[in-house]
Amino acid sequence: MPRLPGTNVMLREYRRDDLPWIRQWVNDPAIVLHLSDIFLYPHAQEATEAYLEAMLEGKSDGRGFVIADLATEAYIGQVNLDAIDWKNRVGKIGIVIGSTEHMGHGFGTEAMRLLVDFAFRELNLNRLELEVYDFNERAIRCYASCGFVQEGRLRERQYKNGRYFDVIQMGLLKSDWKKGKDAP
Repeated sequence: MPRLPGTNVMLREYRRDDLPWIRQWVNDPAIVLHLSDIFLYPHAQEATEAYLEAMLEGKSDGRGFVIADLATEAYIGQVNLDAIDWKNRVGKIGIVIGSTEHMGHGFGTEAMRLLVDFAFRELNLNRLELEVYDFNERAIRCYASCGFVQEGRLRERQYKNGRYFDVIQMGLLKSDWKKGKDAP
């Protein structure tokens, strides 16, 4: 995969030395609260190593990038196309900023914009989609600023911390993305 440089971050390949950074967040309740239920139970070192190895070898169903500091290439998080439907030209996005200290600086928004540009320009996808919990207001603002629109709401779909929350489905079409770009 190519490296995609932005203003403050770059999207780069996974590396073996990313393991400690990934391990730092996979069992951090403040981070995984906003992620899917695959993080409901503690993740063992071996599971994280297997995931990273699959990404390194291209054996994962997903394709993705590490979100890294532009100057140092240090790990900040990751953004993946977790599933690509090549027939219908649809990709499903997952993103995580791996530490609370990196949140609120625009790194996720910049990474999303880089991935969206890559998905539409280079992969020729027609649609991107994602799901977000209704209490994750920061992420919803990020996705909206990148052009995603709410397309559906699964009421009381997710149970977390003793209550039910809605899951918001958001999508972005290539045609809508082009309206805000000088893209051919």
